[in-house]
Amino acid sequence: MNNGIKNNIDKAPKTGGWKYMAPEVDAQKCIGCGTCILFCPEAAIKLRENNHPGKNKNSKGIASICMDWCKGCGVCAVECPMKAIRMVSGS
Repeated sequence: MNNGIKNNIDKAPKTGGWKYMAPEVDAQKCIGCGTCILFCPEAAIKLRENNHPGKNKNSKGIASICMDWCKGCGVCAVECPMKAIRMVSGS
């Protein structure tokens, strides 16, 4: 039911504006398993193309985190089986 309201993700309030910790992905460690995607409560992670397959031949892709939506909770870093994500200060 639309009720004349246009759904527009660009106008939605971003959840990532208040974080003080941010995830940082080590592309050499990331194997593209998608575990971080499954556990992210904000659906802020997707796999991007592995642009450096020589550095990580096992990777199906590399985790890419949208900082507009990431709230800095650290669940991705805790759940990553390769410890490819670490939390750093700042946004």
